[in-house]
Amino acid sequence: MKIEKIFIEIPTWLGDAIMTTPAIENIIKTYPNAKITLLGSYVSTQAFANYKNIEKVIVDDTKMKGNRYVNLYKLSKKIGKVDFAISFRRSISSKLLLFFIKAIKKFNYRRLKKNQIHQVIRYNDFVNHVLNLQNEVGDLKLYYKPFEYKKPTLGINPGATYGSAKRWYPQEFAKVAINLASKYDIVIFGGSGEVDIARDIEELLKNSAISNYQNLAGKTTVSELIEKIAGLDIFITNDSGPMHIAAAYKVETYSIFGPTRYKETNQWNNPNEHIITKNLNCAPCMKRVCPLGHHDCMKLIKAEDVLKVINE
Repeated sequence: MKIEKIFIEIPTWLGDAIMTTPAIENIIKTYPNAKITLLGSYVSTQAFANYKNIEKVIVDDTKMKGNRYVNLYKLSKKIGKVDFAISFRRSISSKLLLFFIKAIKKFNYRRLKKNQIHQVIRYNDFVNHVLNLQNEVGDLKLYYKPFEYKKPTLGINPGATYGSAKRWYPQEFAKVAINLASKYDIVIFGGSGEVDIARDIEELLKNSAISNYQNLAGKTTVSELIEKIAGLDIFITNDSGPMHIAAAYKVETYSIFGPTRYKETNQWNNPNEHIITKNLNCAPCMKRVCPLGHHDCMKLIKAEDVLKVINE
């Protein structure tokens, strides 16, 4: 069968969406003449700018107003008939959308193995399984040109959209930045919900007479965020979407993990990543907020731990 039109739904979260890029690159490589309609959240779809073969990008706004199920049906009509539809999500709404879409074949994401493997491999295995392919897993791929900083630059990313349990502490980020300020200019990143955390770090830098910094929290588009992270010399981050941006550009990264499974969601194929974690018995709990109330998986990680790894 000649494949001419493909529908792909990507995950809502930026980091998860970026982890699908090797699988989507393999779909494009397998069907180089097919035109792709891509659906996702506004944030996740921005990561796919300049992607070859993506003819149409639709931002999923079916939750915004009205009856979502009716909205999903209307969305399926907007997508039109395709040769196959594939979703990297497991939600009921995604299953319903694929039910409505007119497609010769439809595939909803599912985990094929119970053992602990990287999420990037899971996504690629899923595509290989449903399309009967044998594509190897490549690197994460984003088609943005890295920003060119005038001086060596350190980026710090104190936020994590998923929840507070994944966030290291502002004062510890600040201590690392203060220690490295003589070697690097500093850029503080963060989304609109992380402005307060970034401001706390900024105040600590000011109190230590550090002036060679920029606070970009809440001030960048997704495109600008990708470009600015791509151009960094060194990046210190929680487990987050920006961490995966850095992985795509193989930026030297120090990833701080507490409640999440770093073997499944750390940077993919970045030889310059360093994982910092305490490996506590209660971790990984995978909770948004520490269920035990102590948050030791993050609290016990100190700036000195990160600086020791950097200096090594």
